[in-house]
Amino acid sequence: MMTEFAFSVAEKVIEKLGSLAYEEILSAWGISSDLKSLELTMSTIQAVLLDAEEKQVKNRGLTVWLEQLKDVFYDVVDVLDEFECEALRRQVVKTHGSAPGQVLSSFNPLGFSRKMSQKINGIRERLEEIAKHRAQFLLVERLDDKRIVQREMTHSFVRDSDVIGRDDDKEKIIDLLMHPGDDGTVPVISIVGIGGLGKTTLAQWVYNDERVAKNFAFRIWVCVSEEFTVLKLAKEILKSVGGEISENMSMDKVQASLRSYLKEKRFFIVLDDVWNEDRNKWIGLKKLLIEGAKGSKIVVTTRSHKVAKVMAPGPIHDLIGLPEDDCLFLFLKWAFVEGEEKQYPKLVEIGKQIVKKCSGVPLAVRTLGSLLYSKTEERDWISIRDNEIWNLEQKEDDILPALRLSYNQLPSSYGFIDVRTWRHYRSGSQISLHFKNFRFGECRKLSSLPEGMGCLTALRELEIDNCGELSKNCEREVGVEWPKIKHIPQIDIKSD
Repeated sequence: MMTEFAFSVAEKVIEKLGSLAYEEILSAWGISSDLKSLELTMSTIQAVLLDAEEKQVKNRGLTVWLEQLKDVFYDVVDVLDEFECEALRRQVVKTHGSAPGQVLSSFNPLGFSRKMSQKINGIRERLEEIAKHRAQFLLVERLDDKRIVQREMTHSFVRDSDVIGRDDDKEKIIDLLMHPGDDGTVPVISIVGIGGLGKTTLAQWVYNDERVAKNFAFRIWVCVSEEFTVLKLAKEILKSVGGEISENMSMDKVQASLRSYLKEKRFFIVLDDVWNEDRNKWIGLKKLLIEGAKGSKIVVTTRSHKVAKVMAPGPIHDLIGLPEDDCLFLFLKWAFVEGEEKQYPKLVEIGKQIVKKCSGVPLAVRTLGSLLYSKTEERDWISIRDNEIWNLEQKEDDILPALRLSYNQLPSSYGFIDVRTWRHYRSGSQISLHFKNFRFGECRKLSSLPEGMGCLTALRELEIDNCGELSKNCEREVGVEWPKIKHIPQIDIKSD
């Protein structure tokens, strides 16, 4: 279908623009920032093409819109071909010299750069004009399965120095934790806010506070995410309080053991990143926690007020954005080596404008700062500041456009498997031959690599982080899995 073709073309162009070879070609002509802006614009449009594929059958206007996009994508391909031809021609001239009497305008580097810059900006303007009309089709952003990057499992630790501007929030949560409930139930405190606002970081900071540690016999951290299964969560809690669990342990044995461990003990549980809207599941879990002593508390982090209300009536702490000064401090911390920002006052000014668009969301600030780290060309910073993705609507339980901007920068040559997704990769059928960077994270049940790993001849970097037996099996020269990855130039294995 047409949109499959458009999506495919967009993906190939974006991947080509992100390649090291093109970075070098474009830098030589001084127009890398022009094409970077075009790449970002294409990324925002590409995100809705899969949805358009399904809807165009019933909407003639959408088909016309996609035809217009296809024409522009063809023009982008033509421009890239022109760059490659010019690079090849110059290489030939450099090696063999030009034919006698031959004079070409493209021999003028400045003239060629100016001409191509005008073409690129003209294409980007056309693309942005076409993109303005997508709102009328009510298209939803969707990612191709192989581009999805799952969130890693969270943990309970955070350094004090890594938390900025959340002192008041911390004190309010701790104050709620220190007051016993009046009705004999286990009170639930919900921390609610959009993605990237720092809910997990705040919960970590509270969890590690000395006052909290002294006030509770048990502190338990559980990363919930999409899968809210009572048996799974009960096992995680039981394991955290010192209980023994097994893979085939029945729900009855789990509940009996858990209730015994918690009996008359004051506990503090953090349920991080909760999405469950099924009240029955929550009630099923809560029944297992009623044996605890008075003063036991649960903190939930979630993007949704609906989830918070389902969990139980209780205090809801709405997390708001950080003050602009705190955001700027965080941004500069990630964008520069300490003190280096003093050498680039113009970049700092552009950075202030980027920070203002981040709406106080620390993850957006940190991510964009990291994205611009070591980049000292003003055009790179301006391309981030002026990207059209900032105009996307912000939904209550969604991520900030700034984070979409950073995700769109993630190349399709990157692969990631975590504890929740590794089963889909067992056979290697989901492994792309184009991957150049790959990471396994928190895959404790994984002992062997997917069969397809040995075929990834393009792979240049592999990271295996906190994967238990897999980390041991991939040890250099001696691990049983080493033959599958010995061809990879850079391998980083981090043990538990």
